[in-house]
Amino acid sequence: MLGLLAAPSAAATYPVAGRWTYENASAPGPAPTCGSSFMEFRGAQRFDTEGGVSQYRNVAVTGAPPSWRVVDEFFNVQIRGRVTYTLRLVDDDHVELSLIGGGRRILLRRCAR
Repeated sequence: MLGLLAAPSAAATYPVAGRWTYENASAPGPAPTCGSSFMEFRGAQRFDTEGGVSQYRNVAVTGAPPSWRVVDEFFNVQIRGRVTYTLRLVDDDHVELSLIGGGRRILLRRCAR
């Protein structure tokens, strides 16, 4: 008897791209430089210099501008998990991530370079 294999799920692409800084996040306009504390959205991957997990893979994005529900997957050798959050485009230079179930909000500012 032949078993059916589940096809690997294709990762979704983030609705924003580039580097976004934690530093002076509420200031107007893009940040002149990114500094050492930033989050980068690159295709279906997200990199974060803050917190315990530095790399995420996007699993799903639903919604439409200016707000999306995002599901990311991470694996740090000891733990495999998922995180769900709302990503909201505040304006061209600011995004806000609101963790679902955790109540934490993260404001980020676009890096000019």
